[in-house]
Amino acid sequence: FGQYKRITNRWEAGVLTGKGLKWGGSLVRTEATGYGATFFINEALKIRKDSFDGKTCVVSGSGNVAIYTIEKIHQLGGKCVACSDSNGTIYHEKGLDLDLLKQLKEVERRRIEDYIKYHKDAVYKKNGNIWEIPCQVAMPSATQNEINGKDARLLVKNGCIAVGEGANMPTTPEGVKIFLDAKIAYGPGKAANAGGVATSALEMQQNAQRDSWNFEDTEVKLENIMKGIHKLCYRISDEYGAPGNYVLGANIGGFIKVADAMVAHGLV
Repeated sequence: FGQYKRITNRWEAGVLTGKGLKWGGSLVRTEATGYGATFFINEALKIRKDSFDGKTCVVSGSGNVAIYTIEKIHQLGGKCVACSDSNGTIYHEKGLDLDLLKQLKEVERRRIEDYIKYHKDAVYKKNGNIWEIPCQVAMPSATQNEINGKDARLLVKNGCIAVGEGANMPTTPEGVKIFLDAKIAYGPGKAANAGGVATSALEMQQNAQRDSWNFEDTEVKLENIMKGIHKLCYRISDEYGAPGNYVLGANIGGFIKVADAMVAHGLV
């Protein structure tokens, strides 16, 4: 942002997002993608008369998306028992120590294997496959193509009822088909991980208003956006004869929005 100001000789805060809080940034931006994905899956569970309460969850990764997915899952009553980094996987049956995880990853920038130095009852598996760990909710939040067909089948076999993509395209096409065929609550990244860009838009809105919202108000706005995305995806999937197929709902819903705008503007 500083370089942009130097080049243009103008203060246009809304041009760039993810800024520091002292120069036009927004609260909740760091948490946004993880919180948003969790909000989306929470709505998907509600449709099925269910919730995160009491659910055993697994979240891949240990960066911003993963950490704040874990945080929101815990706040909603779930128990996250595993996370990972590029070297391996941590499994802690009684639930991950989120404060320790934040200290290790956000402050000290250490590897996830150091977690077991503080919790002897936790298990670290070098190069471990996190999707082998039984769970009811899986939240892939690390990288592209991390869940293949074999992993997807194993998750379904082990009783997984919901998958929410915090990462971009973390499930291979084969894995997606397995989830859809099993009729679990599968939230594709194109819908479920929209919280990050949504909160960037909220940052731009604050900049335009010369305003700064508190954490609680910003989080409520994010939650309402994710509820709206879920509602649109579910409504479209229902209208097209596949209720709960969020891939279909997101694809068709997104297309209709763009197509309607193009036609309204005189473009064909």
